[in-house]
Amino acid sequence: MGFYDDEETAKQYISMADGYDGQNLIDVLREHLPDGSAVLELGMGPGVDLDILSEHYKVTGSDNSQYFLDRYQKTHPTADLLNLDAVTLQTERKFDCIYSNKVLHHLLAEDLITSVQRQKALLSDGGLVLHSFWRGDGAEEHHGLRFVYQTEAAVRDLFDQVFNVLDVVVYGEMEDGDSIYVVASV
Repeated sequence: MGFYDDEETAKQYISMADGYDGQNLIDVLREHLPDGSAVLELGMGPGVDLDILSEHYKVTGSDNSQYFLDRYQKTHPTADLLNLDAVTLQTERKFDCIYSNKVLHHLLAEDLITSVQRQKALLSDGGLVLHSFWRGDGAEEHHGLRFVYQTEAAVRDLFDQVFNVLDVVVYGEMEDGDSIYVVASV
């Protein structure tokens, strides 16, 4: 059982993440993607960003944690949700955008490359991705979760292999300069 599938550890994550959301990232997304577009959120967790996204877009939430999916479905019975692994992304559906907020940092380099390549296949013509990462070098584990830090150059190089990178920006989530986001198009 994974960290996010265990009710106790999932609740610990929810408590730890309380007060944080991707509103600033979604504001950036809105500069690039028209309202009403179809957006897939990878790793929706408890659904905080999904709720914000749904104010502007036709959203599909996804997670590899059935606990998070079931929890969200209880309070949002008509929500469009998929159980997806962020690497293999086993769906034939197409989206105008794929969004994630601090999700892909759990992936090692090889899996991250596979995920980015697979994401392109799920996007409609002109589709976008917007993903955020923790900024830095190396990798570490906290409470059984892997965190792979990224530099601006590494993010740009990775996404340039598959997409047209529109922007790579350093920003602060918990402290100045601790995060990076990338916006890229097909």
